[in-house]
Amino acid sequence: MAAGLLILALLGGWELLVRAGGVDPLLLPAPTQVVSALWNDRSLLAPDLAVTVWEVAVGLAAAIALGVALALAMHLWTPVRTALHPLVVGSQAIPMPVLAPVLILALGFGLGPKVLMVALVCFFPVTINLYDGLRDVDPDARKLLRTLDATRWQTLRHLEAPAALPAAFTGMKVAAAVAVIGAVFGEWAGSDRGLGHALLTANAQLETARAFAATLLLFVLAIALYGLFTLLERRVVTWAPRTESER
Repeated sequence: MAAGLLILALLGGWELLVRAGGVDPLLLPAPTQVVSALWNDRSLLAPDLAVTVWEVAVGLAAAIALGVALALAMHLWTPVRTALHPLVVGSQAIPMPVLAPVLILALGFGLGPKVLMVALVCFFPVTINLYDGLRDVDPDARKLLRTLDATRWQTLRHLEAPAALPAAFTGMKVAAAVAVIGAVFGEWAGSDRGLGHALLTANAQLETARAFAATLLLFVLAIALYGLFTLLERRVVTWAPRTESER
């Protein structure tokens, strides 16, 4: 309730500022102008939204698969952990705007480089959160399984993997929220479709309201993906304690 009122107040202040001439609409369109552009330019934005959603969905799926594989490998085998952990952390120091043109030149202007960009942006939170979740298991429970002569794989299946699910979903929710960044970077580097391309085109044509409308769609997409993984977590991790606001 309080958050909704705050958002309404901010939007109202924004609208009044633009309508009163406090800022040029070419620089900052009013919220009503953004909503109008969202509707009037729906024939342009809808196909671009579909392209970006597909890029994000495929890239996010690839990031989750890669993140789970890397986390399990680092958890189970010490030599792999020693070799990969610094590389996984160091990968986040690579500037994506610099990497995107290189991927476009190497892979072309199709789906591949955009999916790869999304995967590179998203795999780190999945990998690190799942890896930490696999390690942070109740030591007493681990000792109990050891006394029962459980094998390494049985310990992973019956104790470590279930215990790591909350951390894994945390990583996936973070990845879902930032996935659109990778898609937009890829589209900026080279594309004739997608919301990133729509942003560039709208800015070049001084269609600021359309650019804000495309940004709004990216914002909604990120929230929707985060909500999807939150709902999936509630269905899968039924034993985890939750606050009143999460129920």
